[in-house]
Amino acid sequence: MSAPMEGIRVLDLTSVLFGPYCTMLLGDMGADVVKIEAPAGDTTRKIGPGHNPGMAAFFLLCNRNKRSICLDLKHEEAREALWRLVDTADVFIHSIRPQAIRRLGFGPDAVRARNPRIVYAGLHGFSEQGPYAGRPAYDDIIQGGSGLAALMEPLAGEPRFTPMVAADKTCGLMATWAVAAALLHRERTGEGQFVEVPMFEAMAHFNTMEHLYGHVFDPPLTPMGYPRVLAGWRKPYPTADGHLNVLAYNDGQWRRFVEAAGRPELADDPLYAGIGARTENVEKLYAVVGEILATRTTEEWVELLERLEIPYMRVNAMGDLPDDPHLKAVGFFRRMDHPSEGPIVQPDFPVRFGKSGHVYAHHPPRLGQHTAELLAEAGYGADEIDALLATGAAVG
Repeated sequence: MSAPMEGIRVLDLTSVLFGPYCTMLLGDMGADVVKIEAPAGDTTRKIGPGHNPGMAAFFLLCNRNKRSICLDLKHEEAREALWRLVDTADVFIHSIRPQAIRRLGFGPDAVRARNPRIVYAGLHGFSEQGPYAGRPAYDDIIQGGSGLAALMEPLAGEPRFTPMVAADKTCGLMATWAVAAALLHRERTGEGQFVEVPMFEAMAHFNTMEHLYGHVFDPPLTPMGYPRVLAGWRKPYPTADGHLNVLAYNDGQWRRFVEAAGRPELADDPLYAGIGARTENVEKLYAVVGEILATRTTEEWVELLERLEIPYMRVNAMGDLPDDPHLKAVGFFRRMDHPSEGPIVQPDFPVRFGKSGHVYAHHPPRLGQHTAELLAEAGYGADEIDALLATGAAVG
């Protein structure tokens, strides 16, 4: 079974998580991802525990299905090697600031002049069209600037970052579908193009989908913010002996829930009769549901909610996920033997294609592991490769 992006070569000049998450997903879908690293390597090679230098946990988690070539682009010979790789590529993707990539000579106009069919993806902190253009940006910066940190203030008492690298991963997903869409355009027209994926705008888009709320109208009908998800009671409910995630969301689920709980009068109470009323009175809604959930044990509620087909889940800690029965059944966590790092565990690609598959073609690579191999594929002879290695233009 072939993978959907089989035959697509991606030149990956990204680091940390925004870009590497995107290119890992492209690799999972079959793309030949060539990770181009400076001699210092991706910074995530040094983040987290590990057995060997440059192969830390963070790097292993977002760099499978890639081959690593190490080029010092300060050398003219290394830049020429990159140009020869550009000639072989379908996608050129970078997370370098626009002004810096242009100084290296690999801005979008230059690369697309060399290879007009290439999809050139610039993963920027901010669009080049606005006054923040060219600023450096990381996940924390974008969480704060896009409103995400401030959304935590009503709950935490102060602005707080989410306890995950939320902006990098969200924007990495957007970059993945943007590259796929540009490749579809090329398939139809034969034309490559420049694609800009700015983190700030991408996260502002993500955050305002529900929180623009009454500001959808001009003039606004309400302040920004979706009341249901900002309610203080919106959290796992305490049961008589633990906690449980429960959401009787639509009208049918709400009626079945309150009737089974022995509170049938709540089904037609004007405060809760209809999803609009429940949203408007969400704090009271969550409080009354909390009172109900506290009257029975977790297992009693699980049996009842399962029978009534009301959405629920147990509260999993991160450490519980490897033993979750559903994740175990679908083989979500894959254990494999890395040639230098020993047994490692990876979350599998979560999407299933009916007519094509996903791949695990390459283990997360050592820095420069495939330098000689990739230079040979670009047309370099053995003596030329030795010369590049001797001068430090390439490392392998």
